[in-house]
Amino acid sequence: MKPSLQNAEGGLQASSPKIAKVTIEWFSGKMNGLPIQESVKKLSDLHQIFLDEAARASMDQDQEVYRVRWWAPVPPGDEGGLFWGVTTLNPGKVGDEYFMTHGHSHANRTRAEYYTPVSGNGLLIRMDERRVTWAEEMMPGTLHYLRGEHAHRVVNIGDEPLIFWACWGSDAGYDYGTIREHGFGARVMERDGLPAVIPNE
Repeated sequence: MKPSLQNAEGGLQASSPKIAKVTIEWFSGKMNGLPIQESVKKLSDLHQIFLDEAARASMDQDQEVYRVRWWAPVPPGDEGGLFWGVTTLNPGKVGDEYFMTHGHSHANRTRAEYYTPVSGNGLLIRMDERRVTWAEEMMPGTLHYLRGEHAHRVVNIGDEPLIFWACWGSDAGYDYGTIREHGFGARVMERDGLPAVIPNE
């Protein structure tokens, strides 16, 4: 039985029609509600992202690499708002390179972001303005604070989907073009059966 809400006069208080009802299932990465948006990235969407482009092109182009679901309670670009979302990054490799997200910087370099994984294992690849690139281990329970000026991408180094939640500013924006043109300073490749962070330049 749901508790009743009362106003100062003791009457029932109606919920605001402006607030959307969104629910989440923390460990499964599910989000429910009419305002939820979704983006799916397949191998066909990630050309020129993996090192071995010939290997990528030879694979099933409909294979899903990752899926992002998010709630935008305010319009993109609104200052002071927050977005909430979850990414499910599937396991797999293109050649010797592990499945990964496209990677991006924030168009507004002053806007930070949080990541926290709930399932799977991965690496968070970060790159500063001087293209210095490093990796942070992602596993259930780790919390990652991403500075707005750092480019970032996530790599799944396990055998199961890597699921992680994120919170970011509604006016952060996305800069995908810089990564598509110049890439990161390192890649995550399989070497002797283990993931290794290999300099890209």
